[in-house]
Amino acid sequence: MNRSIRLAVGLIVALPALARAQAIGPGFELERSGHYADAASVYLTTIRSDPTNIPALLGLERTLFVLNRMPELLPLVQTARARQPDSPALRSLELRVYAALNEPDSLEAIVRRWAAGAPQSEAPYREWGLALADRRMWDEARRAFLTGRQTLGGYGTLAIELAELEQRTGNWEAAAAEWGRAVTRSPDVEANAASQLADAPAAMHDRVARALTAPSASPRARRLGAEVLLTWGQANEAWAAMEPTLVAADSDAPAALRRFTDLAGSLTTPEGHRVRGLGLARWADMMTGSPGTGRARAEAVRELLDGGDKTAARRVLEAHSDSNGVAQAALIQLLIADNQLDLAEERLSAPSAAITADDRAALRLALARARIGRGELDRAAAALGDDSSVAVVAQRGWIELYRGNLKHAMEAFRIAGPYATDRAAATERTAMMAMLQRIQQESSPELGAALLTLARGDSVAAIAALRRAAARLPEQGGRLEVLLVAGQVASQKGGDQEPTAIALFDEIVRIGGEGAAPPAAELEWSRLLVRDGRAAEAIPHLEHLILTYPNSAFVPEARRVLERAKGAIPKS
Repeated sequence: MNRSIRLAVGLIVALPALARAQAIGPGFELERSGHYADAASVYLTTIRSDPTNIPALLGLERTLFVLNRMPELLPLVQTARARQPDSPALRSLELRVYAALNEPDSLEAIVRRWAAGAPQSEAPYREWGLALADRRMWDEARRAFLTGRQTLGGYGTLAIELAELEQRTGNWEAAAAEWGRAVTRSPDVEANAASQLADAPAAMHDRVARALTAPSASPRARRLGAEVLLTWGQANEAWAAMEPTLVAADSDAPAALRRFTDLAGSLTTPEGHRVRGLGLARWADMMTGSPGTGRARAEAVRELLDGGDKTAARRVLEAHSDSNGVAQAALIQLLIADNQLDLAEERLSAPSAAITADDRAALRLALARARIGRGELDRAAAALGDDSSVAVVAQRGWIELYRGNLKHAMEAFRIAGPYATDRAAATERTAMMAMLQRIQQESSPELGAALLTLARGDSVAAIAALRRAAARLPEQGGRLEVLLVAGQVASQKGGDQEPTAIALFDEIVRIGGEGAAPPAAELEWSRLLVRDGRAAEAIPHLEHLILTYPNSAFVPEARRVLERAKGAIPKS
């Protein structure tokens, strides 16, 4: 058949549909502009000449419902059904009309006749239930779906429809149970099920989780529960639900586990890292010999270390000590985490093709940070080598700062820029640059030693050292900024350090002057008071901040804290 003949045949086939669309086009435009009565007239005119025009009948369904004239539609639908008795679209429309007319007996009779002609089809019961649900007849809709399940048999029959119905009625526990049946029957609906259940109110989380992870639940239902728990940030509970489903006989398990580890990667908590590490290690064991398993194990070790589970990380390494890709970079990372820095440095210095350039650079940074944690600044600098990446330049800036070389630290931070490394590190570096800009001296060994003490985790000693370093600086030349750091550390420490924090914030606010320290101190002071349940005391500080420093960058946050503080005071 040549192209011209094929085109002609195509046009002949398409002409009826095109003619029908053109016939109702004006009606659709009128309907869209809100002229429902005029639109209904167009649809009625079309149906008089073409009684089975389904688009026109559907247009009438929409417009007559708005006009409260649904009884007019019934005879038209019956006529169309008589001409096309097997049309699913017309059968569904007939059900909706009877539901809209509130004639449940007639509705059920029609469903029974439809079902008798299609004894294996879910469609009659699905359309029956949906027609009732659209009229918010929840109990009747539920009975329709359950009648279909009982008639047709099958654990998951109409489970999706029942799940969505239960969600609409706020019955999340029942919805979870139905979604569990749905994924057991049709695994491809898992993503949609998880997305739906993730919206459950916090008060219903435990019930939803229990419905999906009960001992009687299927493996697919449990995996759905694990995914939903991950969405809620409950990593440990998610792994407890997922792990029992990972049996060798289940061919779906590796793909399900990989999806789980990908989802766990969105969690930044230690528990999230640990669970992702456990999942990656298990996946690599299940896929032994397949491409990528060595890399997965190395990543698992890193995740386990980030999650604080050195025991599990060591177990992965010991079980696969012959795996060259795992036993190099991952083992060095474990040695650094175990504070065996000399051995880690020795292994890192040895040439090895198994360690990529990126891994080697990351390990050098980790080793340098660990050396700083032990106060070994020279060895930290040596660990970085001659790397000139922005992350290493930023790290050299910290080393110079801890040595007290403020000028060199500032230069390194500027070269690294505000976006090097992750957001938290960049924010910390930017805050430190703001403090250094206020200090005129090029060096301050006292300040460097105090900040090193803080970096090593000794908060109490660091607070005292920062106060001593601040005393050697002019009031408007960095003293207030250093005192602010000491106050923030004391506030975060809490407990018996809170009076120290308040005293420091008070001193900074009383001195005042230029710079961001006074408004920042007053805001921190207010937050501390609100946190301690002393909102009434915080309000004057916040109001003073807003009035005294109207152009400060801290004013928007001060307004938010002020609103919370006022809301925390009971009305008398």
